[in-house]
Amino acid sequence: MHPGIRIALVGDFNETQKAHQAIPRALAAATDASAEGVWVPTDSIAPGNSLSEFDGIWCVPGMPYRSADGALRAIRHARQSRTPFLGTSAGFQYALIEHARNVLGMADADHQKTNPKAATPLISALGCALVGVKARVRFTPGSAIRKAYGVPETTVLYHCSFGLNGRYRRLMESSSLHVTAVDDQDEIRAIEHDGHPFFAATLFQPEMDAPSALVNAFVAACMRQKGRLSRVAS
Repeated sequence: MHPGIRIALVGDFNETQKAHQAIPRALAAATDASAEGVWVPTDSIAPGNSLSEFDGIWCVPGMPYRSADGALRAIRHARQSRTPFLGTSAGFQYALIEHARNVLGMADADHQKTNPKAATPLISALGCALVGVKARVRFTPGSAIRKAYGVPETTVLYHCSFGLNGRYRRLMESSSLHVTAVDDQDEIRAIEHDGHPFFAATLFQPEMDAPSALVNAFVAACMRQKGRLSRVAS
């Protein structure tokens, strides 16, 4: 066991949401119940609030967030502080927005569901909604997600109606962000940040697997992070 692993579950807990029910189970399965998942409401993450007490940050499903800015602050903290990060479903969508705004300088990048008149609708409605849909994805060789699953492709579960607007795909691919999973239509379904210890985000919901290879890899990264910090402190 690895006591003391604390993971911020950034999102607005809803006991009726299946993903929110599944996340604690996925963490327990990944760590033999040695990790503590702490729900952190998005509207509690104000400017200056630190998430440094956590060994990892998981931006969880659940649109709309009560505070999109709070979710974006958490994602930016994970990226800049090199804290292990996992984003699933809405967490994937907002990881893309955070990257667009704060790395690419696209200040108007936004989510079309919450801002239908967005000047830069980075996240827009999918051509075909993926609510309760299972579909195949192919992983990029050498990526963390490919290593986590240990196979070149697998079938995943979605529960979403929004994704990356294809108009902006080339911009996203021309930076430190890497596409690490695509579906059979070559649409982006997972990304990672180059040079980060662990920063992965998926449009699909790996927390619904039992056990989850990606959640296992994320928790392992959190454990390594805690070990590194403990060595530095000593």
